[in-house]
Amino acid sequence: MEANPSLLDTVGVGDLVLLDPLSEESLLQNLKERFRHQEIYTYIGNVVISVNPYQPLPIYSPQTVEDYRNSNFFAVKPHIYAIADDAYRSLRDRDKDQCILITGESGAGKTEASKQVMSYVAAVCGKGEEVNQVKEQLLQSNPVLEGECPPALKRAPSSPGKYMDVEFDFKGQPLGGVISNYLLEKSRVVRHVKEERNFHIFYQLLAGGSDQLLRGLKLERDCRRYGYLGREDPSLPGVDDAANFRAVQDAMMVIGFSPAEVQALLEVAAVVLKLGNVELGSQFEASGMESCSIQDTRAVREICELIGLPESVLEKALCSRTVEAKREKVVTGLSVAQGCYGRDALAKNIYNRLFNWLVNRINASIKVDTSERRKVMGVLDIYGFEIFQDNSFEQFVINYCNEKLQQIFILMTLKEEQEEYVREGIQWTPVDFFDNSIICSLIEDSKAGILAMLDEECLRPGVVTEETFLAKLNQVCASHKHYESRATQNARHVMDTSLASSCFRVHHYAGKVTYNVTGFVEKNNDLLFRDLSQAMWKARHELLRSLFPEGDPQKASLRRPPTAGSQFKASIATLMKNLYSKNPNYIRWCIKPNDNKEPGVFTDGLVQMQVRYLGLLENVRVRRAGYAYRQGYEPCLERYKMLCKQTWPKWKGDARDGVQALLTDLHIPPAELAYGRSKIFIRTPRTLFDLEDRRRLRMADLASLIQATYRGWRCRTHYQQMRKSQIVISAWFRGQAHRKRFEQMKRSALLIQAWVRGWKSRRLLRELKHQKRCSQAAATIAAYWKGYKVTAAQAPARRPGGTSEPWLPVSLWPRRGEKRVGLARREAGSLHPRLTPGLLTGRLPLQTRKEYKKYFRSGASATLANFIYRRLLQKFFLGLRSNLPPLVVTDRSWPAAPYKFLANTNEELKKIFYAWKCKKYRDRLTPQRKALLQDKLCASELFKDKKTLYPGVGGQPGSFQGEYLGLQKNPKYRALHTAAEGKLVLADTVQKVNRANGKTVPRLFLLTKNHIILADPKAAQPKTVVSLSDIRSVSVTRFSDGFFVLHLNETSTVGTKGDFLLVSDHLIELVTKLHQTLLETTTKTLNLQVADE
Repeated sequence: MEANPSLLDTVGVGDLVLLDPLSEESLLQNLKERFRHQEIYTYIGNVVISVNPYQPLPIYSPQTVEDYRNSNFFAVKPHIYAIADDAYRSLRDRDKDQCILITGESGAGKTEASKQVMSYVAAVCGKGEEVNQVKEQLLQSNPVLEGECPPALKRAPSSPGKYMDVEFDFKGQPLGGVISNYLLEKSRVVRHVKEERNFHIFYQLLAGGSDQLLRGLKLERDCRRYGYLGREDPSLPGVDDAANFRAVQDAMMVIGFSPAEVQALLEVAAVVLKLGNVELGSQFEASGMESCSIQDTRAVREICELIGLPESVLEKALCSRTVEAKREKVVTGLSVAQGCYGRDALAKNIYNRLFNWLVNRINASIKVDTSERRKVMGVLDIYGFEIFQDNSFEQFVINYCNEKLQQIFILMTLKEEQEEYVREGIQWTPVDFFDNSIICSLIEDSKAGILAMLDEECLRPGVVTEETFLAKLNQVCASHKHYESRATQNARHVMDTSLASSCFRVHHYAGKVTYNVTGFVEKNNDLLFRDLSQAMWKARHELLRSLFPEGDPQKASLRRPPTAGSQFKASIATLMKNLYSKNPNYIRWCIKPNDNKEPGVFTDGLVQMQVRYLGLLENVRVRRAGYAYRQGYEPCLERYKMLCKQTWPKWKGDARDGVQALLTDLHIPPAELAYGRSKIFIRTPRTLFDLEDRRRLRMADLASLIQATYRGWRCRTHYQQMRKSQIVISAWFRGQAHRKRFEQMKRSALLIQAWVRGWKSRRLLRELKHQKRCSQAAATIAAYWKGYKVTAAQAPARRPGGTSEPWLPVSLWPRRGEKRVGLARREAGSLHPRLTPGLLTGRLPLQTRKEYKKYFRSGASATLANFIYRRLLQKFFLGLRSNLPPLVVTDRSWPAAPYKFLANTNEELKKIFYAWKCKKYRDRLTPQRKALLQDKLCASELFKDKKTLYPGVGGQPGSFQGEYLGLQKNPKYRALHTAAEGKLVLADTVQKVNRANGKTVPRLFLLTKNHIILADPKAAQPKTVVSLSDIRSVSVTRFSDGFFVLHLNETSTVGTKGDFLLVSDHLIELVTKLHQTLLETTTKTLNLQVADE
């Protein structure tokens, strides 16, 4: 078979159909050679093989997109863009729904391939504001769901299976889409294997969230503080979690998430993280029964603050369980193991439901609103086949899904290929292939399948364990040739130490996989206690509340929810039905070249195993034995009828006869053709290329003919319109010319008139300004002359020589151009010596003072007063700075105010300085000193001026020690120290007074966060345990003794024996610690009674 030159010009052979000789070794060597030269794509007919390079390659540029746009599939180098372009053009031009199946092992590059397919389709489809918005939303759904994590990283978690239906209109422009997800690995939330990470959103939130956001979510940036994230280094080489978090936020904004929705989503994610920090420990109830309790209430308190739930509701749901039987409800306490299971189940369910809500929210944004007919392209990106050292329930259902996809490939490509040739009556050489339907039946059979047996065991009453499930499998599937276990091997007398007694093995199409049944029943049940669902429904957080609708008491149901296996089986059946309804011509494989995911490394053994179980060699043989292209007679005649004069423009006979006449007229060799009952078959791609080239040339000729005819019609029509329009235009033009000339003359006349009026106005303005200046000058001269005459008339003083002179000396006479006000600015010392004393003392005649008042500024008094006031303030503050009291909190002295008007200011400064001095003192206190002062303050509030013993104890610093027994050092008290580990507040020896005879008995007094324990000092065993909530009050005397009485509630189990009369040498400290602990635990103050009796 001859090939297109573009396929032969590449490294090796671009299409394996052209490989010669054909063998497994030559096929493997061809893939290796192409991989070495970074040619990662290879064809098998219209199917492409992709080898993951584990490094960025420059083959996805915009220029590459243009090279593959509207190109012939076999006329360009093998590329994923060729698959995407062929699928898109078939959908747009031939009106056929398409599906692109992306299969392969985990780490083979399936997720990246799906992104490239979507990017190419978005680049080649139509443009426009609405179209671009839809394309951007479809593309941005990947970062949100994938967490912007490169799938080729070694420690990245497996992506969930995803199927996207992209819907187009009749023009091929995207309208929207629908996303379906399959099997989120939610067990990774609570535990993951070493050298792997949890889901990436947790690391991205902690690394990229702002400090304000983390404070609002009550999170810390260090990942090692959260139990679900592990204690190892969470960073990945080449991954910027902070940048990825910003990309996820931007993608959410593009899709249409509101800021409130993003905040609510992050709050629920923070709740999942904090659930891992909820530590459960064992405790003894008053009845002596052991139960679990919250060790540290901080995590629970922060979770409840985030979701708006009372702490008691969540604590009760985590530590107890409600069982309903015969319309009765019984609340039973959970053990530590049961409590941890419920906590982890809650975290997994919250994250799983949050992810499903996220998918539904994206679907709501990208859904199609129009009711017009739509075309659909489906892109399936789903997990590959997995074979680990320890395979569990997740690997079993993943491999089951891959078996179903392999079954599609077998039915749609190999089996359908052979059956179509037989159906069309065409002779060819049959090729044997492996049909994996027997393996699918082993897993999914409704009666004897493994999933059916697992569901039956989960629903069976009585004790159900993994051992009973395995025994049932050995009984039902013992004769199946693809099932194997230790029991079946023993029956066949086969010794295989690699198969443990708790495992079974399935012979998949990809190889033998050993599954450990441990955890199968638990993961298939996937139970969540009803108390936890109801607690989540009671939260005031709208998003979290919507995730648990079954928690509504009005909608409560006692029906058992479907198992995880049955749900996954139903979703896979729906997926298969969807894929069968579309054109499956675009199936592609992804191959993993090495296990370490290193660039440039090609492991022959690993690739050879994938080549075998993917059936590549059988597919090549089918393609070589058959025909490369086939099409129905009617579409073929419709597409190529313009190549023959007999069939153009319309063929009136049978479609088969028309195709035969067409191909005969084109002189195509008969060996290249085969006429089936309903289709024409073409053997080699070269013949198809030749037909396409002839059609392209003929379409160009027809287009030229249509263009010439159209241009002629358009020119004739245009000439007639121009001839009719010329007469109208001439008439209008002459009229317009005259009107334009008139308007121009009118504008000129108006302009001349405007200039003349402006010249007259400016001349008049100059004359008016001159008259005004003359009037102002005359008024000024007259004013100065009148002032001089008045001054001369009022001055009877004469010169020493007998000549008369005015009151004002010449130096104070108004100068030329000086206003009267300026006279006041001269200094008073420049006045005449005879006038100076009278002017300064104010003893001049009244008329003279009034006359001279106009020569001084009117605001002089206010200016002087302000100057004096500012000078006094400056003096006050400078003096205060050098006279500050010492920085001692007990010294409350303060300088007195020097002026009465500063009294209020001085008092405020005193308060501010004392408050600042106290703050500086508090900042210097150590935590231990601060705690000691708090204890002293509490003791003072309780006993000051009430008990005589207080001044001798409460006033001594450092007198409160808390632990007087040495529980850690004394091995005798080890049991008591273990019982109070992490909760001990005070330990002391007290004397218990017998109320009957007044005798005292020594007892060990232990105060914890929740109880008071009275123990025997000899046996070191608890004698009495009193809950803090059972203490009604405490009574002490006002004297210097250590007597105190514990008054208990009558409803408590210990209260029936009466109150306790005790004597302690550290009474003040004991009652103070009891008051603080009771306030912290129950938020109630201690009822302390001080009396004489």
